Amino acid sequence: MTTQPVPTTPQVQSKGAKVDVLAVAGRYGALIFLIVLCVVFAILQPAFFSTRNIFNVMRQVSIYGLLAIGMTFVILTGGIDLSIGSVLALAGLVCAAVEKGSRLLLGAGAGEAHGYGLPAAIAAAIAVGLMAGSLQGLAVSRMKVPPFIVTLGGLSVFRGLALVFSKGQPISAFREPYKFWGQGMIGPVPVPVILFLAFAVIAYIVLRYTKYGRYIYAVGGNQEAARLSGLNVGLLILSVYVIMGFFSGLSGFVLSSRLNSAEQVAGVGYELTVIAGVVIGGTSLTMGGEGGVFGTVVGILLIGVLSNGLTLMNVSPYYQQIIVGLIIIFAVYFDQVVKQRRR
Repeated sequence: MTTQPVPTTPQVQSKGAKVDVLAVAGRYGALIFLIVLCVVFAILQPAFFSTRNIFNVMRQVSIYGLLAIGMTFVILTGGIDLSIGSVLALAGLVCAAVEKGSRLLLGAGAGEAHGYGLPAAIAAAIAVGLMAGSLQGLAVSRMKVPPFIVTLGGLSVFRGLALVFSKGQPISAFREPYKFWGQGMIGPVPVPVILFLAFAVIAYIVLRYTKYGRYIYAVGGNQEAARLSGLNVGLLILSVYVIMGFFSGLSGFVLSSRLNSAEQVAGVGYELTVIAGVVIGGTSLTMGGEGGVFGTVVGILLIGVLSNGLTLMNVSPYYQQIIVGLIIIFAVYFDQVVKQRRR
């Protein structure tokens, strides 16, 4: 009797190899694209890889990065927050007013009012963000209003509150301790970059190694299954909007510190860049429960590198917006293709 060869073995291995390649592309596609971009820009513009330019890119994306960390938590649960730019503006104005001790226009050279100090200013900014996040989180988790509608309304409401609070005027000319958090350096590294990376590490640990992180993924994967498993889904959804509010408030403070001015128009359009960074980094916008902070950091850096490299090559900012928009569409499409192939 002769032993018949098994004809399916090569096919199974081939199929497995295809799945592995697809998985790698789905998980590390943004990182691979980032590396390729860096190599291309370094070849075309040797100044791109200078230490000064690298830290300049990091400084530029640090505010977006802080917001994107919070947005990752929200999108992981299947939600979205369109109000982050408006909350940032309101928080920046409130903390600037606390620092200056006045809501009046105080431009450079106009003198400094004696405010309530830096700790109070930071606390005020974060308090505004937490309050905004809590209100929107309650509307989503308790009132069952879709996140898109809640935060779209919040975008208008909080921008209006910023205008009312500031009476349409900026607040500027802060003291050195305040400006340090946006303009200062620790060694060769800008302070906002340190804040961004520190919070990214904390968020990564929380999502990867804690029960809370596993619960967030469970809620995003299947809310009903998470509820039947005994999880307090409403409280978990509320918590991610509170986290988003915290980062919006903190970003409002850092941005006003960096610009030495708090304005009612601060943060306009930030939601597009932040959501783009999160989605490009692999966090699914169509289905929750997939993605993470590492991908978000890569996505935000990719947008920063792309913008910086195109600027060095004298490409118009108008075309840069078109390119970023096309990348968002491609990222979402690729995410859907990967999911379909896995099924």
